[in-house]
Amino acid sequence: MPMNSDLISRRAFACRVAVIPAALGTAARAFAAPGSELTATLPAADGLSHSAEAIRQELPFDASRTRVYQALTVAEQFDAVTRLSDAVALVNHPGAQPTTISGTVGGPFTLFGGYITGRHLELVPGERLVQAWRAASWEPGDYSVVRFELVENGAGTKVIFSHRGFPDGAGTHLAEGWHSHYWAPLTRFLVRR
Repeated sequence: MPMNSDLISRRAFACRVAVIPAALGTAARAFAAPGSELTATLPAADGLSHSAEAIRQELPFDASRTRVYQALTVAEQFDAVTRLSDAVALVNHPGAQPTTISGTVGGPFTLFGGYITGRHLELVPGERLVQAWRAASWEPGDYSVVRFELVENGAGTKVIFSHRGFPDGAGTHLAEGWHSHYWAPLTRFLVRR
């Protein structure tokens, strides 16, 4: 159980983060219903969106929840995952930024040579990782929310993944990218360890 000072700082952070969606141009999509995968956004007269593009993927891994969590949250391990993906050119490109991943809520991360950046919204070791996540090609200030839920699956782990709040029309590309840049190389990485 976290100490009181950790609770206070988490609460303070959560209060600050709660205002982020209102400031984001894609915020209405960030909290769409889980069953609304890749549907069009049609705002009501009051501006409230009742549908939005979203990605939900469930993937089994032959590794413990702790190993999967560490591969996603330890910079050296995630860098190794990246180097097994078809996005390795981003890491090897001149001027690429190194993979960095903070271990604290509110802390930043830089992935894929700096093409993906964001901040941790929630870190629950071995259970859950939630991030404010963005691609460098998006408009300034546009962030999405990604959630990795790690569930025991026999001797392995099932990752229940969701991604919401990304720019209109990016869903198909992103859904494919999660498989080629995250899931396939993560599977190869976990087998090697």
